[in-house]
Amino acid sequence: MTYQVEILNPKAEKLLRELADLNLISISDSSEDPFMDVVERLRKNAAANPPTLEDITKEVELVRSKRYAKGKA
Repeated sequence: MTYQVEILNPKAEKLLRELADLNLISISDSSEDPFMDVVERLRKNAAANPPTLEDITKEVELVRSKRYAKGKA
């Protein structure tokens, strides 16, 4: 059986460590953040084909022109 526990008080962590020392429970660090996993994957994909300054400028100008068109309408 597995539970995810958020420790709010350091005393609780000490109690959990003592239970682990008695082999009553096992503790595994699951500090992985799903959001950061996605960020890392995106960074890895972008590193293979990074956008040029021209690409970035074109995208910025496109977004600006769309916003400007909405403001005038």
